[in-house]
Amino acid sequence: MTDLNATHDPDLKSWIETANDPACDFPIQNLPFGVFSTPADPAPRPGVAIGDQILDLAVMETAELLPTPDAVFRQPTLNAFMALGPAVWSKTRAALSELLAAGASVLGDDVDLKSRALTPLGEAQMHLPFLVTEFTDFYASKEHATNVGRMFRDPDNALMPNWLHIPIGYNGRASSVVVSGTDIHRPRGQLKGPDDAEPRFGASEKLDIELEMGAVVGMGNALGTPLSTGQANAMIFGFVLLNDWSARDIQVWEYQPLGPFQAKAFATTISPWVVTQEALAPFRVDGPTQNPAPLAYLRQDGPHNFDINLSIALQPDSHDAKTDLSRTNFKYMYWSSAQQLTHHASSGCAMRTGDLLGSGTISGPTPGQLGCLLEMSKNGSTPIDLTGGGTRTFIEDGDTLTLGGWCQGDGFRVGFGTACGKILPAVSEF
Repeated sequence: MTDLNATHDPDLKSWIETANDPACDFPIQNLPFGVFSTPADPAPRPGVAIGDQILDLAVMETAELLPTPDAVFRQPTLNAFMALGPAVWSKTRAALSELLAAGASVLGDDVDLKSRALTPLGEAQMHLPFLVTEFTDFYASKEHATNVGRMFRDPDNALMPNWLHIPIGYNGRASSVVVSGTDIHRPRGQLKGPDDAEPRFGASEKLDIELEMGAVVGMGNALGTPLSTGQANAMIFGFVLLNDWSARDIQVWEYQPLGPFQAKAFATTISPWVVTQEALAPFRVDGPTQNPAPLAYLRQDGPHNFDINLSIALQPDSHDAKTDLSRTNFKYMYWSSAQQLTHHASSGCAMRTGDLLGSGTISGPTPGQLGCLLEMSKNGSTPIDLTGGGTRTFIEDGDTLTLGGWCQGDGFRVGFGTACGKILPAVSEF
């Protein structure tokens, strides 16, 4: 576990005044990492969000103000930095905190360096923050699994017999992971209704979202080497918001016997900022009691969940009013990210820098805390009223879905920004 240190001080302020706004997602206690470019310099490079600015880490590295090897931040992804491990991550965070703290003179008083190192967030184009080497999606919310099991299996035996013993997951498509703001075409696939004699090929009519968090693997393990939950936790660099778009009608026809395939392969949206585990340390909490107790290799000491508030909003093309669909929390997850990573490597699977683990849909215990439209609309049987008029059961063309996430501190918030995507019509020709 990460110990609290000076970078977590709730009274710490920055000389960048916008970072001191209690409603700002990016105070000095956060310092999330991303990759950006500008019209003046179109080469993608790593940066850190602070207030309404991005601190260019390539500039800071050239100025020899960071404790990292040469050229780590003069690359288009964070992978080289993440591969350096927790000690370097922590030293770099401490150095950045000192440079950005109120009263710091090395950067704060250097007009020329500041002009080269700072870019307004509104002038930057954000890119995928890391090269996604593999993507694995889990099914780790007990509330979500129970709700879905009641709809499609047996209401009295909603969970499969293995669910309480093992973090259930499947291998997804790293090639389909995109950064927030990327438009998504409605997928096409094989569809077969319960009364249809044969399947047909067409555009999904039950397009859905899945509100998830993504754990970003910073360090890997050698092939054949299992992990303890403590080792797995130390390997996680940080977290992103994650929307694993899902075509429910394609999924229901294809998922037996081997699980989701094309219904989940077309797009997964992540937020552009990776909030580090160290930034989240003050917000660690115990997860739900696991009963029965997991097998020895999955047992964990101390709090392994995080108190992260999460939200879903829908914006149709037809009017300006957004509808807040859900407010939930990452703390409800039954299987923690450390347990998911531990189980992933338990067979000897080699994990790599840049692997992305989706938590699975995050639903809470009340109706206002559901993480997907499948649950909210009861598979389309209960329409959802929109704020500006109209209803939805599933996503329509032109709809923009936005995920938000933040941890609430004492006078500050550690935010993730947003993960959003707009649905465009299906591509009709090959």
